[in-house]
Amino acid sequence: MRIAMVASEAAPYAKSGGLGDVMLGLPSELARIPGNEVCLFLPYYKKMKTDASFKTELCARFTVSLSWRQQYTALYRLTDETPGYRVYFIDNEYYFGRDGLYGFLDDGERYAYFSKAVLDAMTVLDFIPDVIQSNDWQSAMVPVYLNAMYRAAFPQTKTIFTIHNIEYQGWANPDFFDNVLGLPGNFRGIMDMSGGVNMMKGAIECADAVTTVSETYAQEIRYPYYAHGLDGILSANWFKLTGITNGVDVRVFDPATDATLVRNYNAGDYIGGKAVNKASVQRELGLPVRPEVPMMAMITRLAGHKGLDLLCYAAKAILEQDVQLIILGTGEQRFENFFRALALEYPEKVSAQIRFDLKLANRIYAAADIYLMPSKSEPCGLSQMNAMRYGTVPVVNATGGLKDTVPPVNSDNTEGLGFTFQSYNGDDFRNAVERCLKLYTEDPEGWDILVRRGMGTDFSWKKPAQKYMDLFHRLVG
Repeated sequence: MRIAMVASEAAPYAKSGGLGDVMLGLPSELARIPGNEVCLFLPYYKKMKTDASFKTELCARFTVSLSWRQQYTALYRLTDETPGYRVYFIDNEYYFGRDGLYGFLDDGERYAYFSKAVLDAMTVLDFIPDVIQSNDWQSAMVPVYLNAMYRAAFPQTKTIFTIHNIEYQGWANPDFFDNVLGLPGNFRGIMDMSGGVNMMKGAIECADAVTTVSETYAQEIRYPYYAHGLDGILSANWFKLTGITNGVDVRVFDPATDATLVRNYNAGDYIGGKAVNKASVQRELGLPVRPEVPMMAMITRLAGHKGLDLLCYAAKAILEQDVQLIILGTGEQRFENFFRALALEYPEKVSAQIRFDLKLANRIYAAADIYLMPSKSEPCGLSQMNAMRYGTVPVVNATGGLKDTVPPVNSDNTEGLGFTFQSYNGDDFRNAVERCLKLYTEDPEGWDILVRRGMGTDFSWKKPAQKYMDLFHRLVG
């Protein structure tokens, strides 16, 4: 099957969050399935072009029409065939020759151009896929443009739109429809929402199938609390909607081979391995080197929906116990300031690393005993699966993908992978943390059983990729 995947980021080329990890793991797994031909299309950002480790060759030059604009475009191909699939980059200095990926006033125009340029690139390459999968609002215009302007070139191609985070939808002013998108007039109603243009809404309306990144999140986003205004659109298109829980790249997140660790380990010798890494991280971050103390960690963007208000509420009560806490991440200033102050107040117990550091993140996964993820909403979440791979037990709010990937530990510890709470409040979160700490301190044998169960769980992309293939085959017939 010919599969085209379109995204605004993918590791290792450009990554700002979970989408980048998904666009590394999923194409790789799909490409391993016999008979598949997979291509990934990305913007050619400045950081990629100036990175000498990414070798590319020029495939074509062409012009992309965007309303009244005529934009020069170059198409490059990654010459390294290690990924097992072809990677193409859409080059335009005006749109992508900037520092950073997102956050510009013309982001809507940049990614409308990207979506249209991808379709032009496929025609130039004479690559007519059976399915095109686009991801989040940045490539949401792919199914819209295909239906509006490119159906003759792609007569049988089916489109799948995947929602990774419904909070970010690609809103624009109403004049964006004529001034930038340049769509036929009969698509105005498809793109209109509350008097403005909503690109995610257009993709939901036009795609042949809509997926999201966990089974529970697919149910949640049909309700106003989670849908950020799109509940009506998703309920009307419920027959298109499928939840497929993400995997993680088990080759990248593997304590047995991770080069960032002081000592590698697996489920068979994790106790010694984690002890060495724990002591190393304690020294590195200025915490007392104490092998017996339960170390809790949270590696996250410091944003409200990550449940940080619950941790702020419960932190001092939790720190009354003999524990250590590490925070790694950047984000909202109120949270950055809170954790800096907490570290000053509890220098023997708290380390606040207000920075973005992927290598330190892996070392913390390996060092910590408990991983905190009390998110208010979480489409899927990857950190909890990464943590379990490294033998770190998660404490999570039972929402979205957290509910799907962290079944609660039962009373006799014969089932479950972590500790969960059902209602979003600080006391329930603290109770879940205390239940976890109780098992750690009072039942070392039970803790060992739980850790090994988590490390032995299959979080790879193999099952999710097969579910995507089942969907592709149903669409193609």
